[in-house]
Amino acid sequence: MSSPVTSTSSPAASAALLMNRREAVRRVALLMGVAMVGSEVFLRGETVAPKALPAFTDADRLLLDQVGDTIIPATDIPGVKDQHIGAFVTMMVNDCYNEKQHQEFAAGLGKINAASTAKFGGPFGALTPAQRTDLLNAIDAEQKEERKDPKAKGGGDHYFRMVKELVVLGYFSSEVGATQAVKYIEVPGAFHGDVPYKKGDRAWYS
Repeated sequence: MSSPVTSTSSPAASAALLMNRREAVRRVALLMGVAMVGSEVFLRGETVAPKALPAFTDADRLLLDQVGDTIIPATDIPGVKDQHIGAFVTMMVNDCYNEKQHQEFAAGLGKINAASTAKFGGPFGALTPAQRTDLLNAIDAEQKEERKDPKAKGGGDHYFRMVKELVVLGYFSSEVGATQAVKYIEVPGAFHGDVPYKKGDRAWYS
């Protein structure tokens, strides 16, 4: 997966990368209907100060791969299964989230498996696709209810909101997401203000 936060030494490349970051964040905001958690750091191209928190494990990244595959499964186009989304998500949490958000996110990974065991008697990875979808829909409903209350614990930075945002961002900034999930033109040509549309056509990436 191509990372939108890779550093570069060229001023021109840096400017182009910042525009790519802004466009990626803008697209996620449109898809999610809300500004991304940590977007202010992401857009400035900065990283947060080092945090004295335990590192994410391979098990954490595997869980995020499984969660991501449930959020964006393969259909007639590839989903996130082979995009190493867990590595991307944990990198973004390390680099762009403050310590409070990082702690909320890390604790949330344990809550997913705890909720899975409570509801279905086993960890998330052992569930069927239907059970995974059912569980994540319930967690998503929980985070949406929390966001309605401005005094809610976490101030709206629910761990599953962060998971969803980063999975969507990672997917649509990957080659597969940018070129197969949406229509893509690497170098746009002339402007055409009236383009025929058929119901079900995918949106244009650029």
